[in-house]
Amino acid sequence: MGLFEKRRLSEDEMKARGILNWPTWEKEVSRFPWSYEETEECYFLEGEVIIETAEGNFEIGPGDYVVFHEGLKCVWDIRKPVKKHYNF
Repeated sequence: MGLFEKRRLSEDEMKARGILNWPTWEKEVSRFPWSYEETEECYFLEGEVIIETAEGNFEIGPGDYVVFHEGLKCVWDIRKPVKKHYNF
């Protein structure tokens, strides 16, 4: 397993994790480097992002459940404004 995971969740999985009760984060179109000092899981509500990692580039959009594992270094390239639920 790499430091980045992306998949779709069923409604049951979303309810079991309490995703819709997690806080939200929003960010305008931008590009910036980021490194994860702890694992973050998130569910994207809006936007379009390219995450550039040593493992390759990954596209993220609405409906994607993503896990950024501790130790990941990447670049966020936000193409359309992002809104996501997140949990550390």
